[in-house]
Amino acid sequence: MVSPPPGAAAAAAPARLCVGPGPRPLMGSQGHPGPPGNCGPGEGEGGEARKLQEGRVARGKRRKGKGKGKAGAGQGGRGSGAEGNPGPQKAKEAAGLGAEAGASAGPGEEGEGCGSVEERERRIVRGDAGSAGAGKEARGRGDGKKEEWRVRPGRREDARPGRAQGRGGQAWGCIAGAGAAGEAMAAATEEEAAAREPAGRPAAGPALLRLPEELLLLICSYLDMRALGRLAQVCRWLRRFTSCDLLWRRIARASLNSGFTRLGTDLMANVPVKERVKVSQNWRLGRCREGILLKWRCSQMPWMQLEGDSLYISQANFILAYQFRPDGASLNRRPLGVFAGHDEDVCHFVLANSHIISAGGDGKIGVHKIHSTFTVKYLAHEQEVNCVDCRGGIIVSGSRDRTAKVWPLASGRLGQCLHTIQTEDRVWSIAINPLLSSFVTGTACCGHFSPLRIWDLNSGQLMMHLGSDFPPGAGVLDVMYESPSTLLSCGYDTYVRYWDLRASVRKCVMEWEEPHDSTLYCLQTDGNHLLATGSSYYGVVRLWDRRQRACLHAFPLTSTPLSSPVYCLRFTTKHLYAALSYNLHVLDFQNP
Repeated sequence: MVSPPPGAAAAAAPARLCVGPGPRPLMGSQGHPGPPGNCGPGEGEGGEARKLQEGRVARGKRRKGKGKGKAGAGQGGRGSGAEGNPGPQKAKEAAGLGAEAGASAGPGEEGEGCGSVEERERRIVRGDAGSAGAGKEARGRGDGKKEEWRVRPGRREDARPGRAQGRGGQAWGCIAGAGAAGEAMAAATEEEAAAREPAGRPAAGPALLRLPEELLLLICSYLDMRALGRLAQVCRWLRRFTSCDLLWRRIARASLNSGFTRLGTDLMANVPVKERVKVSQNWRLGRCREGILLKWRCSQMPWMQLEGDSLYISQANFILAYQFRPDGASLNRRPLGVFAGHDEDVCHFVLANSHIISAGGDGKIGVHKIHSTFTVKYLAHEQEVNCVDCRGGIIVSGSRDRTAKVWPLASGRLGQCLHTIQTEDRVWSIAINPLLSSFVTGTACCGHFSPLRIWDLNSGQLMMHLGSDFPPGAGVLDVMYESPSTLLSCGYDTYVRYWDLRASVRKCVMEWEEPHDSTLYCLQTDGNHLLATGSSYYGVVRLWDRRQRACLHAFPLTSTPLSSPVYCLRFTTKHLYAALSYNLHVLDFQNP
């Protein structure tokens, strides 16, 4: 037999022994695999190849020992100097050693711990180089032999963690660094997402938190406003739970100007009830910020109405429409529209069915369409028309000529008088019943003993008069229906009176007296507990809680030289607007 040449046998031996699993790569100072340049010898029985490689590695150790940098076997590359980065020359030498070792292992063979780039990346991502290498020696596993490489003695891995972790001190660990940074970013993103998510019910805690929500709602419905506020500070879940409108509805109905009527109707369903209760406390405590929306050069007797985000106000013989800015405490200076048609000042006007119905000092009634230029005016009275109201397509007007008249709003019948009523006195105020069955007139109380009389709307006949103990001259300057059976009135006798037709027509059920004996020009109510009045001196606006007799708060809007009556006032749940002779004032209760 012909024996194979010795070179072929030497090459075949390591090829047979490389089938087994490769050894684990050496661990650096951070628990990461060592650089690929420092691979151990190839597996096999070729002693010459192993000795050759060991000699080269020994020479490499001696070269590395001469420099200051610590890049070497299993250390991951400490780098030269204080920066913790490997020097370029050291990295080249390490790469050279690895290349030589790989070449000596033969074709199709890998050195100890020298896997492919993809394999190393998979190990890094899986976290194979974890904390197991901290403070231990990195070992390469041969076929039953002792470890050939160890971590450099005398240096602990956790001796200076700030240097390796903070500065990224691996010579080859850019992939591992990128992976760690990606994991940190992913963890931060998860924490932010968890913070943004609504808090769930706590898994552990007091027995109160483990009750069904329906039962917890019932228990919390007995708490007052202060207790609910404190309960909301316990945890995020309770804060969300206590913001439920059902818990605050009862409190809101007992608060001032919270958007609920006396019958429980919610007039502002799009606003959270809890927010309205917060603003309501400012009304109760009188906390507000005063401002001026408009100014006039000459004295006026303005009247105004609110509709949505628009304000309509009369100036001389014009009616101007302005739009509120989002804060509600300021106006866009340029008006949305100007409505004219009267020869003298506008005394009064109302908004109804997308129309403006105005009463002028020239004895005429004007009908203006809000969203078009359509305007009709007709002669209604012999003297100035002091008041007007419109409901359900019916217009009623009162004049200084001691008459009240009923008119249709239909376009084909404008100007056709349905009824003329002799009131025997000058008519200062008028209002239609919400049921469209009757209307009330407030007169000067000079020609008749009662200034408040109710008339049938269909026939024009007198139905009843209210009260019997008015002094002469106790004229009613403003009157309004709160419900079909209740109404409010104020005037020259310095009283605000609340009438309930179901109880008595001879005497009011409640009254509030102006403390300074000033004439009350106007009034406004929230339909529940709050009442606001405008006085004749110094522009005083008073707030009343109808559950008590005394005035709640007073806001003088003018000084002594510019004393003016409050001719008209309107309010929302956040702001109060008062029209005086020279200015339009606002009281901001949302941002006091």
